[in-house]
Amino acid sequence: MTEARIEKSVFLKASPQRVWDHLTRPELLARWFHPSDTELTTDAAFALLSNSGDGSKVCWGDVLEAEPPTRLVYSFTHKWLEGHETRVEWTLSAVAEGTLLKLVHDGFEGANVDVFDSLCDHDAGWDEHFVKLRERVKETEPATA
Repeated sequence: MTEARIEKSVFLKASPQRVWDHLTRPELLARWFHPSDTELTTDAAFALLSNSGDGSKVCWGDVLEAEPPTRLVYSFTHKWLEGHETRVEWTLSAVAEGTLLKLVHDGFEGANVDVFDSLCDHDAGWDEHFVKLRERVKETEPATA
């Protein structure tokens, strides 16, 4: 098998700053992914919480790099990875009338799980979240932008 990584990209009708805010601000992360216990800034440890509102931790990690509004990198794990840390990298590029958002999710090798099954599950999960993100950034983009 080639390197175990997921690569995705999506065009969003929103400015890079608006997309950045949706990747880093707790109240906006909650609209398309999971609520965060803190803003995702350089060196921040974070936990993403259940959408059920019970406060349980779903995913967690550490922000490794944050270069607003163009690049965000963090470690990422959850209970199904049994504590194995993967790496998520977001790259934002301004394009005509919006943003090209690229995701690379790698580091699955070495996890105590079936790597291909994990890739398939995460790939499908990111697809679902991208659909929500596309809807949410449009909803919050100012009409004059």
